[in-house]
Amino acid sequence: MKAIMVMFDTLNRRMLSPYGAPDWIHTPNFKRLAERTAVFDNSYIGSMPCMPARRELHTGRHNFLHRSWGPLEPFDDSAIELLGDAGVYTHLVTDHQHYWEDGGGTYHPRYRSFELIRGQEGDPWKGEVNDEGLPEELGQLHPYAHKLGRQDRINRKYIREEKEFPQARTFSKGLEFIRKNADEDRWFLQLETFDPHEPFYSPELYKNLYPHRYEGRAFDWPTYGPVTETKEEVEHLRYEYLALLSMCDHYLGRVFDTMDELGLWDDTMLIVNTDHGFLLGEHDQWAKCVQPFYNEVAHTPLFIWDPRSRVQGVNRRSLVQTVDLPATLLDFFGLPLPKDMQGKPLSETIASDKSVREAALFGLHGGHVNVTDGRYVYMRAAASPDNRPLYDYTLMPTHMRSRFRPEELRDAELSEPFSFTKGTKLLRIPASTYGHLHQYGTLLFDLEQDPEQRHPIQDPAIEARMIDLLKKLMAANDAPPEQYVRIGLAE
Repeated sequence: MKAIMVMFDTLNRRMLSPYGAPDWIHTPNFKRLAERTAVFDNSYIGSMPCMPARRELHTGRHNFLHRSWGPLEPFDDSAIELLGDAGVYTHLVTDHQHYWEDGGGTYHPRYRSFELIRGQEGDPWKGEVNDEGLPEELGQLHPYAHKLGRQDRINRKYIREEKEFPQARTFSKGLEFIRKNADEDRWFLQLETFDPHEPFYSPELYKNLYPHRYEGRAFDWPTYGPVTETKEEVEHLRYEYLALLSMCDHYLGRVFDTMDELGLWDDTMLIVNTDHGFLLGEHDQWAKCVQPFYNEVAHTPLFIWDPRSRVQGVNRRSLVQTVDLPATLLDFFGLPLPKDMQGKPLSETIASDKSVREAALFGLHGGHVNVTDGRYVYMRAAASPDNRPLYDYTLMPTHMRSRFRPEELRDAELSEPFSFTKGTKLLRIPASTYGHLHQYGTLLFDLEQDPEQRHPIQDPAIEARMIDLLKKLMAANDAPPEQYVRIGLAE
């Protein structure tokens, strides 16, 4: 038995043909995929964004109630490591540069082997001291954005032909692994590309699929937050995203073709997934994390082929989440789930749409705490503008691209263990907050009546039921007591 996970970052469900995208969006291989797999209609994120989601892919439990962005912890049960310990060869091929930053450095060593492809986004890859030839508008950016934008523009000097793009190189290396090991047994490949994450940079071949009149500034990387651009700029940026999406579709087709050629469908599980979506002007917002998690971000595409049940071309309505994927992999290879893993194997859901959960919990550390039952989405905001109390619980005090500063650690204390930390006390560190999210307030949406989430509803009975679900799931995740205080649900 073998398994392949093809993981994209920032894959928008509503722009894929199996989920009702218009015909002029070019995703023919996602259509092929839907014909060969179980298509999940109610797949949701868990913890946001990139590395919190990947912690869930390893541990099968939520990250966001206890900690912000950071590495795997010493007490975490990594499904990838468990597979390796049981004799399943695990290999990662990725251009997702967050794996080799401070906040992601413990993930890729869990694999037996790994290939890291350089050059995406602001990856500190190519070094140039001189700013000659770089866009003047970089000087107008916030220093943090300037640093990333400058590096990205330098990287692009070395990424011109399609074969030089990190995504193309990633899939090439992934297909190389598949071909090399097609006749071997018991291996897992995670073939993971950062695309179609911003910046939306792609070869002309894919841009030409979306011809449009545009004479404005170069624009393929939006600033997170409210839309301030013109209608023409918004439209142009969406086309830039779609061009990169169509590139993803092309390379997904290469995986399909290789599996067909090598006859891998009989004994190989295929999972195609993402960590989250992206706002491309919907709700007058760009991106993610700095606004509530509307369904454009939270409601994700998911496709699974399981050679045991051989179910294909069907849709599954059961509510599933990212945390279910490591459990599904362990189950596929016949391994027991660790006791702290809360995700559920999806084999019976694939086979017969058997439900694995009543509701799904999702969110960002310090943001809204959200719950959905598949029809209603309830977003519980902080009770006060200061968004406190809030703490990071960790033994690995790193942010995305840096270590915690000494001044952040001066008020750190040792907390008592949580149920999943194996008797280990953690550092309890006052956390920075997303206090601006308080302005959005608590929101309740009926997805059946309002699928685009334009009109929040007021219904005390439904809200009370959703609060009960929220508290139940928070308790099951052993949420810190102050999280209930922060969102106004303390007893």
